[in-house]
Amino acid sequence: MEALSALWTFPAIILAALLISWGAECGQFFISQGLALAVLAWVQTLPEFAVEGVIALTAAKDPSKLHLITANYTGSLRLFVGLGWPMVYFVSYFSRRLKDGSKEPWSIELEDEHSVAVLSLLPALLYFLIIYFKGTLNIFDGVVLSVIYFGYLYILSKMPPHDAEEIEDLGRISKYVMRNKYPLNIAWIAGFFILGALILYFSAHPFLNSMLAIAISLGVSQFVFVQWVAPFLSEFPEKLSAFYWARKVNKASMALVNFVSSSINQWTILVALIPFIYSFGMGKVSCVVFDGHQKVEILLTIIQSYLGFLFLVSMDFQLFEAAALFLLWLVQFLIPGTRGGIIWVYGAWSLIETLRLIKNFQKRNAFNSFLQLSRKHL
Repeated sequence: MEALSALWTFPAIILAALLISWGAECGQFFISQGLALAVLAWVQTLPEFAVEGVIALTAAKDPSKLHLITANYTGSLRLFVGLGWPMVYFVSYFSRRLKDGSKEPWSIELEDEHSVAVLSLLPALLYFLIIYFKGTLNIFDGVVLSVIYFGYLYILSKMPPHDAEEIEDLGRISKYVMRNKYPLNIAWIAGFFILGALILYFSAHPFLNSMLAIAISLGVSQFVFVQWVAPFLSEFPEKLSAFYWARKVNKASMALVNFVSSSINQWTILVALIPFIYSFGMGKVSCVVFDGHQKVEILLTIIQSYLGFLFLVSMDFQLFEAAALFLLWLVQFLIPGTRGGIIWVYGAWSLIETLRLIKNFQKRNAFNSFLQLSRKHL
């Protein structure tokens, strides 16, 4: 019977994510773009937070479900970098070809303000290496990750206002809401958030149970099912928004940075919440202990994101980089047994890109772009 509940829980999660996404898209018009993209990315992933929270509470009561904590956020992060970033590139690339007939490869050029998001990936990844080597996730780790996230938001708040996305660039529903006069548009936005939150509250736990039941009935690993199905459904509206922006070639960088911001908030504030929720479920201060399989998944996710960071640190995103991220993700997705080898591929490529960055450090990159920004605004 729990498997059949997927007939309503899967659509419910997508609907909740859509409602929250519409509210977030409209809400960005009331703050500057840099901070808006960060807030938009955070709000759009609220369904992912809800699912992760339910998993942490379930694991506190049933230790056999502890491994699912890692499954959800590692799958989500690898989907962002391996599927989301390349999707933005190829959608914008083919939209450009249709628009002006150009068949030449091109790159998505990032603006100086985007260096904040790109560089904010690095401290989160470096700290996660500490978590990986000690093999546990505790409340202190949660505090450190939260500090990294709020430091990111603080820096964004100091950046100058950027022209907001035009209302005409929104999707049909968000556009309708923003064409309403104040305070009706605010009421719509509040309604989206409230209704989305209520749907999440009542459907997140049955959603998890239905996924686990389907995995058992199909003879599929529950870890694999939670790793890919849960984040794909909960992030579907975000990918839809990015697809819509990427169709407008001049918005491609904004779509890409939206995904980068989502990666940052999941590496930091999403994971930071896990030990607190887990401890609450246990009724005492507790830490999550990773087994060997979970550590492999974490290392693979860290090194994939680091390679993605190195691609973006040049302040552009090119064809071969998008293709590489997608193909490496696709191989590990279709052939899970290759994940150990893929780690070495990511690692070797990351080493080469790191050396290239050091050699060409004087050229435009996220570090010197951020330095120029900080001299002006920090």
